Amino acid sequence: MAENKSTSANTQQQKASNGLSSLAMIVIPVAFAVSFILWKFILGAGGNFEGGINQEGSKPINLLGTVYKGGIVVPFLITFLLTVVTFTIERLLTIAKAKGSGNISAFVRNIKFQLESGNVAAAKAACDKQKGSVANVVRAALDKYTEMESDTHLSRDQKVLAIQKEVEEATSLELPMLEKNLTIIATIASIATLGGLFGTVLGMIRSFTAMSAAGAPDASALSTGISEALINTALGIFTSGLSIVMYNYFTSSVDDLNYAIEEVGFTITQTFASKH
Repeated sequence: MAENKSTSANTQQQKASNGLSSLAMIVIPVAFAVSFILWKFILGAGGNFEGGINQEGSKPINLLGTVYKGGIVVPFLITFLLTVVTFTIERLLTIAKAKGSGNISAFVRNIKFQLESGNVAAAKAACDKQKGSVANVVRAALDKYTEMESDTHLSRDQKVLAIQKEVEEATSLELPMLEKNLTIIATIASIATLGGLFGTVLGMIRSFTAMSAAGAPDASALSTGISEALINTALGIFTSGLSIVMYNYFTSSVDDLNYAIEEVGFTITQTFASKH
């Protein structure tokens, strides 16, 4: 029985990993397609440039045109940004669902109170009301708690160990879903700034090459080229900053849920050990 549950947990983790890959394979290409269309037809619209025409040498008259002049790296940076926003929304919804319908701290306190009062049925009812990942793990542990109370073959230590193992197995089924897609956000946090710097370097190379070919240096043209090139840096830094903030927020939220599970699991096993 325990072996089957362990196999089930491994299968669930594998499915979560596959889900990350399949979702990323959909989100990233779609985000790139949207980004390229946005860059080409909205940022690059003629109305964003002097004379109403977007051609080689046209000067942008607003921020949209300036961003377009950042070059071909811009749609990649916008892709990173859209991907982070998409997975941020997805993780917010997932973690909110995992927390359940009520405050996690209040739920944990309620479970501990009910266990200290010996009212396991009320604790189970609280789990059914709370729902979410923490409640699912606690409910599984409480079911095992009830099962061990009626078991006459195992020793107390064996029963406590069985409850602990139930908590671990139930947790292994829930946590992969909470941590899914965080790797993508962390990766973008690392490469977005590099992508922005790469675009800036390309822009600077183009600017200085054009200046050299034109003969006498033109300070105005040089400053314009530099400002256009730095758009890539700004996009990269903004996307990287957003990714770092959201990654830290999500990992902290997952840690809080995991801590709540560990706290309640410890309470359940200690209560059983003290009363049986």
